[in-house]
Amino acid sequence: MAEWSATVGKRKCSQDRQVDEKPVRKKGLSLCSTRCGIAFTMHMCNFITAAQCTVLNITMLAMVNSMDHRFQFNDSTEGLPGNSFGGPNNAPDSLPAGVPVYNWSPQIQGIIFSSLSYGLIPMLLLSGYLAGRVGTKRVVGVSLFATSLFTMFTPLAAELGLVSFIATRIAQSIGQGSVLGGQHTLWEKWGPPHERSRLCSISLSGMILGTFTIILLGGMICQNLGWPFAFYILGGIGCVYCLLWFVLVYDDPISHPWINITEREYIISSLADQIHVSPCKQPLPIKAMLRSLPLWSICVCGFGHQWLMVTLMLYTPTYINSVFNINVRDNGFLSALPFLIAWVTGILGGQLADFLLTKNFRLVTVRKAATFLGNFPSSALLVVLPYITPSYITTMTLLILSCGLSSFCHSGIYINVLDIAPRHSSFLMGATRGFIFIAAILTPTINGFLLDQDPEFGWRNVFLLLFAINLSGLITYLTFGEAVIQDWAKERKLTRL
Repeated sequence: MAEWSATVGKRKCSQDRQVDEKPVRKKGLSLCSTRCGIAFTMHMCNFITAAQCTVLNITMLAMVNSMDHRFQFNDSTEGLPGNSFGGPNNAPDSLPAGVPVYNWSPQIQGIIFSSLSYGLIPMLLLSGYLAGRVGTKRVVGVSLFATSLFTMFTPLAAELGLVSFIATRIAQSIGQGSVLGGQHTLWEKWGPPHERSRLCSISLSGMILGTFTIILLGGMICQNLGWPFAFYILGGIGCVYCLLWFVLVYDDPISHPWINITEREYIISSLADQIHVSPCKQPLPIKAMLRSLPLWSICVCGFGHQWLMVTLMLYTPTYINSVFNINVRDNGFLSALPFLIAWVTGILGGQLADFLLTKNFRLVTVRKAATFLGNFPSSALLVVLPYITPSYITTMTLLILSCGLSSFCHSGIYINVLDIAPRHSSFLMGATRGFIFIAAILTPTINGFLLDQDPEFGWRNVFLLLFAINLSGLITYLTFGEAVIQDWAKERKLTRL
């Protein structure tokens, strides 16, 4: 193949810009590197986005302010040992006066939870395509600002009525989907192949840390200031962070003004085999994509894992409330613990995956091992929960292990698209995420129905259904998953006369 000339950088599509190939010393990932800084900037963006997405999970306990235990499966009244926070375990008496309260059944709550996914799914697909065209910096930055504004307006929308509240959630979901779908294009241009597990795990672990933080602090905010302030604070933080985003993030190493020249050459040379011809010069092979079993296995397995994660994020506070009958502040503390462990394992999982690759483990073996650890043990542990005698130690241990192990998937299916189709990753990351997040609509709706219709065995049915869906997806991925560039994703060499 002919070498690229110095004039390639002047072509229309930025993907075509390359430097002359020259031997570049392999450089390890350093915390002081620009690409690591980009990962931590994306980490904080995901932190804020996930916190805004998850805040309703804990504030819902204060918004409905109801101790209706129709879907409790036991009569346990065990609280925290020694009443750790010194406050009463009766939630209605511990909330600030004058805070709005609503009469929403579990089924209505399920519809409210799922409404955040209505606009998210189509925007995951569209934002991935837009990020490939106009850049991640613009798509994610504008979307984060928009979703932050809608978060601030959420209490007002709830006061106006259920319809306006759901409409605001749907509008917020459009921004959420654009942030989640548009960010992955960064690693197409910033992530050397043998560092992608670490960079992506650092970036994506922000979602877990955001979930942990808002569930932990959200209960305290609800009890001391009132649930509306949880939305005001998160919305304000998101708007301010947008300013930092536009200053610190650039779409590729070539356009970054402060990056070290050595690091720039290392990144570009490591990606040279994957980005030779711009995707804008070749149409997307849609038919080949639809016939690709490895791609479908990612979608199906991701759907099952998302079902697991949505159940954990949405229903951990509700489950703990049904078991221990504690106030919203103590509930927030207990519900946050599993996500703290998940944040740690998410980062360590990325380090472990890249370490195994340096020891000549096959890439497909690493991806499948990470995916197995993030799915099967997590869902199996949840199935056990309703069959054991509820206690503080056993319940929290199982929840912590389940949530903690689930983060290994960040080094598995969630970045597998970058392995099999790096040339089309911006589009496929959004498309696969769009399919996966269908679970975010179905999970709360179906779980809310199960809990509302079957007071005695509601939780058992929820966890058994989760296990069946999760296991089906895992088997599909272990059977058909691959980690080599697919034929339809390879460069099409043109012969010039």
